[in-house]
Amino acid sequence: MEYVAKKIYRAGIDVLFPPSCVDCGGVVEAGWYRHLCGPCAARLHVVQPPFCPTCGHPFFGALEENRRCAHCETLAPRFGEGRTAILLQGSGRSLIHTLKYHAGLHVLGDITSAMRRASGYADYVRGAVLVPVPLHPRKHRERRYNQSRLLADCAVQAADGQAEVKELLRRITDTPTQTHFDREARRENLKNAFALAPGATLNPSLRYLLVDDVFTTGSTLNSCAAVLRRGGALRLDVVTFGHG
Repeated sequence: MEYVAKKIYRAGIDVLFPPSCVDCGGVVEAGWYRHLCGPCAARLHVVQPPFCPTCGHPFFGALEENRRCAHCETLAPRFGEGRTAILLQGSGRSLIHTLKYHAGLHVLGDITSAMRRASGYADYVRGAVLVPVPLHPRKHRERRYNQSRLLADCAVQAADGQAEVKELLRRITDTPTQTHFDREARRENLKNAFALAPGATLNPSLRYLLVDDVFTTGSTLNSCAAVLRRGGALRLDVVTFGHG
């Protein structure tokens, strides 16, 4: 009943104050997403099979089964598999940037919806312990939230609550932004940047799932995965919301 009441209340608010699209700024009518209009929602590239087993990037056209994509050929991952929900382009980029750079917590519901629509994403998350990639304390104070933690919560919702989140890592080095670095520079930038959180223990029988907002080169996830491996994680995969 509470869920139904919230849906009715939100529908009433949307009639009085229609939400605007985070991509084009237009009015959003009823649909899958509350902050993407119909045309922009149609351009949201939700990932469907076939995709790279290491990072989740979709393949287009003919492919050899189980081969890695061009992004991962030289990665040498410290984790097993990877999945992503959307490609970081157009309206997908707007969703991520709204959350990450504009304190746009209002798009978290749309992010959860996209996760639910990505083929196999929720099943991949179910039963896992989700470990968000941490922010350095300085960055956390500036932003006031860790977007990876919020995305982990969204993934748990997409999996109908059949997963849990544990913050097992901390960032001990305040590294420069990775935005304009190539893979090698990112790897060097992140050397010794992460450690286990105080008191963190890992159970070798559990499956751990590293969570980050975007898979770019995989360097951040690899750096975190190395720490979890040393801490005793035997079953370790990764998941992101976007790829690009």
